[in-house]
Amino acid sequence: MAKKNTQVEVQALPKGYVPTLKKAYKEEIVDKLMKQFGYTTVMQVPRLVKISINEGVGSGTQDKKVVEESAAELALITGQKAIITTSRKDVSNFKLRKGMPIGTKVTLRDVKMYEFLEKLIRVALPRIRDFNGIAENMDGRGNYTLGLKEQIVFPEIDIDKNPRIHGLEITFVTTARTDEECYALLKEFGLPFKKHNN
Repeated sequence: MAKKNTQVEVQALPKGYVPTLKKAYKEEIVDKLMKQFGYTTVMQVPRLVKISINEGVGSGTQDKKVVEESAAELALITGQKAIITTSRKDVSNFKLRKGMPIGTKVTLRDVKMYEFLEKLIRVALPRIRDFNGIAENMDGRGNYTLGLKEQIVFPEIDIDKNPRIHGLEITFVTTARTDEECYALLKEFGLPFKKHNN
């Protein structure tokens, strides 16, 4: 039986290309945040440092192929090669041994980070059924984690080729010192937080 190829070709972006959201940050968002928080210098304005996307694959302990398929999917979604994460210790209750593959992870910075953010805001989130905004649970250190129940909201995923549905955890790491600053920054980028009924 022929072995299924799970390698994904990652395309390079044109030289000198500046993503729309990166441009918007420099030209509009910085000024808005300076006025909102009364910063005296541009260096004080919070910025997005990286976006980490994690996917836990519990069944990967029994079948390594599932983890490889998950890594290939994550690479398709993000445009960057995913790494396979392994367990750090033995957990007998879960039949887990140290070093077993348990998930996949990608960390995006700069151009790919902004590209992914735009795709998330403009394409993936609007495809969620009965969507009414995302919760604003900041972590107290200027970072934000968003959980998605289904990876199929990304257009790259073909449910017919891989019927296994699983969730993703997307963490936005910023230089914001407070939750308020982090929220303001991500809201300006266009993340659709739930509206409050005041």
